[in-house]
Amino acid sequence: MQVTINGERRELAGPTTVGSLLKELKIDARRVAVELNRRILKRVELDAAAVSDGDELEVVQFVGGGSETSGSNHRGATLKKDNLVIAEREFRSRLIVGTGKYESFELMKQCHLASGADMATVAVRRVNLSDRGKGSLLDYIDTDRISILPNTAACYTGDDALRTARLGREAGLSNWVKLEVIGDEKTLFPDTEELIKATRVLVKEGFVVLPYTNDDLVVAKKLEDAGAAAVMPLGAPIGSGLGIQNSNNIVLLKEAVSVPVIVDAGVGTASDAAIALEIGADGVLMNTAIAEAQDPLSMAEAMKLAVEAGRLAYLAGRIPRKRYASASSPLEGVVGA
Repeated sequence: MQVTINGERRELAGPTTVGSLLKELKIDARRVAVELNRRILKRVELDAAAVSDGDELEVVQFVGGGSETSGSNHRGATLKKDNLVIAEREFRSRLIVGTGKYESFELMKQCHLASGADMATVAVRRVNLSDRGKGSLLDYIDTDRISILPNTAACYTGDDALRTARLGREAGLSNWVKLEVIGDEKTLFPDTEELIKATRVLVKEGFVVLPYTNDDLVVAKKLEDAGAAAVMPLGAPIGSGLGIQNSNNIVLLKEAVSVPVIVDAGVGTASDAAIALEIGADGVLMNTAIAEAQDPLSMAEAMKLAVEAGRLAYLAGRIPRKRYASASSPLEGVVGA
């Protein structure tokens, strides 16, 4: 009989089950999610779910998309107690990292450690049926130390984003999702109308939703009303490295919502990350800035320090901006006065 798996037509010897088919394909059922004729199967259903002639299956896994380190930590006393809280869950680091674009999984692992991040984004993609020799991304992420944040990258409709989020959850690692609904292929700006609708649906289904949005405070308020656990406004187009293009919008957005605000996209170097935290953002997410730096490992450590410095500066409170000079030394007793 014939079935279609991840878009490929395959001949099977005879009737089988999804569980048996996965074993035949040398796919670890614990690391994937399976959709049979557009219905997502629970893991307990795999061994009993029959595969019939003409069936269509999708088998997806996590791939690179977007804690305490073993190195020294010189945080001040104030910063040690200043954890990021999202949906009542605490994170020691305010830096969220991605998993894509690295030259190797091993380099990614080292950069994650150097960054001090305890949350990493992963994309949901089809399993490569023709090459089962490659290692799994998850083999290089210490999930006891780093929380997995599946994302819906490359989804251009709300329905595709919903489907991807559900598959990601069924793959077994998290009911959290970085929700992306892309509205423009060239800029990768979000489709905010579809984003709000999808957020509302996923929240009702028990997801913890962190939507990637623009820097519009009106949209951010609507996302919060829809149940988003945080809002993630872009600083600049994804992967552009331009830094935060409109800091004032981020400040206004932060004042408008009560959920955490995490700057997502556009960071190019450590000063961009520091600025994001200095102006009051609760965190910052980045991938390209580290993975495609000339020295990714050093950049990962630089980003860690920049995020800590920016947050500490925000808590310390900057001096007011003045139009003219203000002498640091007293004028009384100046020689020759």
